[in-house]
Amino acid sequence: MNYEIEISSRLAREAADASMVGRMRLVLSIAAVLTIFIDPEGVDDVTGLTQLVFCGYTLHSIVLYVLSQLDQPFLHSKMIHWLDVGWYALIVFFTGGSNSFFFLFFFFAILTSSFRWGFEEGARITLASSALFAVTGLVSMTEAEISRLLLRTTFLLALGYMIAYWGGSEVAQKRRLALLRDVSQLSNPRFGVDHTIASVLEKTRAFFKASSCILVMRDIESATWSLRTAMEDHAGRSINAERISAEAASPLMAFPQEQIVVYNRPLWPALPRTGGSRTLGNAQVRWIKRVGEPGESLAELLEARSFITAPLSLRKGEGRIYVVSSKHGFSKADALFLSHITAQAFPVIENIELLDRLASGAAVRERRKIARDLHDTTIQPYIGLKHGLSAVRNKAAADNPLIEDLDKLTAMATQVVGELRRYAGTFKNGLGLSEPVFLVALRRQAAHVREFYGIDIAVSMEGELDMCDRLAAEVFQVVSEGMSNIRKHTSARRGFVKLKCANGWLNIQIENECLGAQATEFMPRSIAERAAALGGKAYVEQGSSGGTAVHIEIPV
Repeated sequence: MNYEIEISSRLAREAADASMVGRMRLVLSIAAVLTIFIDPEGVDDVTGLTQLVFCGYTLHSIVLYVLSQLDQPFLHSKMIHWLDVGWYALIVFFTGGSNSFFFLFFFFAILTSSFRWGFEEGARITLASSALFAVTGLVSMTEAEISRLLLRTTFLLALGYMIAYWGGSEVAQKRRLALLRDVSQLSNPRFGVDHTIASVLEKTRAFFKASSCILVMRDIESATWSLRTAMEDHAGRSINAERISAEAASPLMAFPQEQIVVYNRPLWPALPRTGGSRTLGNAQVRWIKRVGEPGESLAELLEARSFITAPLSLRKGEGRIYVVSSKHGFSKADALFLSHITAQAFPVIENIELLDRLASGAAVRERRKIARDLHDTTIQPYIGLKHGLSAVRNKAAADNPLIEDLDKLTAMATQVVGELRRYAGTFKNGLGLSEPVFLVALRRQAAHVREFYGIDIAVSMEGELDMCDRLAAEVFQVVSEGMSNIRKHTSARRGFVKLKCANGWLNIQIENECLGAQATEFMPRSIAERAAALGGKAYVEQGSSGGTAVHIEIPV
């Protein structure tokens, strides 16, 4: 799902309580009905059709209130506000047009839409309400009512715009807080630093609805530059760091390190001052407008209509992040918020990288210790057993019937010693489960299950598995646990494991055959806990062949 749609839908549900809005809508409709029945003289020309419209709106409000109590998804749709505007236009039309005091009901739709969906939707509702009110007033307007219609329409338009603006500001602040929370929660050490940075770039690009998000960094210790780019056309794909030279990075580092910059292309080439760069530094109290270099040349290099850029908050390096758009412009508030994102996310990323280095160093030392212990406690006894078998074999006469068995045992011990030495060497050197080795390890595990327990488990992969070694090791444990569950908790003799990586998610399906018994509902606790620790989820359903299928979804 697109991140912008996801966060907008989430905030729409949180921005206003649908149940409260439903109650207020019902109160307004009942008050309107009581008005025309208790004091019909206060409303111009109350007819049976007018009463029907009011009763229809009341019934509409009752239905929406009942649906709000049932928490129906339809209530989170923008269509609700447009239905309200339509009803209010009918009410105004049948109660006197420009003379109707029910035009104030339009503010209810403007208020709820603005504080739920933001400025753009609130502005649309405002314009539609003003236009419909003006049209209903023109139908039955006299010359004496022109000033009243003009005043009320202007009042509705002006106050509606202010409500939409303030509602949009609140929604924008909530969206920004949600993004800051998300970029702080993206830092799962199991995914590695590269995955965390890629997630921050992609979510930042989606938030600003930009064409691309570019990150250029320099590591002081290694004095190397790296470039990462999240593209709109490649959303959901992995973002790998590319090493670039200092000369290639220099255009992106043309601005002073402490400056925040927003650049917008001029509206017309003949009026260069309608665009250009605006900069804000640590020592500055206001934005300074600059025309010309380096903003224009950088915009041409990025093929951008506009961009915003902010420096990175790094202890052992420097760099900049760019958000580039080819369709719309950016504001100074956007540039400031981008600097807040970098200040929030990148110190956390540096801490993760430090912890990852410490953990990797500790893991290397532990692997070497385990490798030595493995050699002393496991390999040496097998070597002693091999030497003992060889000594017994040498003492045996040529016609001894046990010679053949002794030769087999000696060969087996030699093979085991060789495998243990290879395993100890691999373990000591820290060769992790990279992508091809990961699949080989899974197939080897399936072969062991088939050899020792007679259960044939096929392992297949669709597409390319794009994940780091650390995540691959965790996934290996999840799949191994699934194979073990087939052996321990079912009587199946066949099963399969399918792996697929698409749209930023790793999908794992572990299924066993059905032997006639009805599959019982259950949830593998260990697998579910591992999936949750990786930011994913696990669920169980009936497979295509009627057996039990465990589905695991993990973000990569």
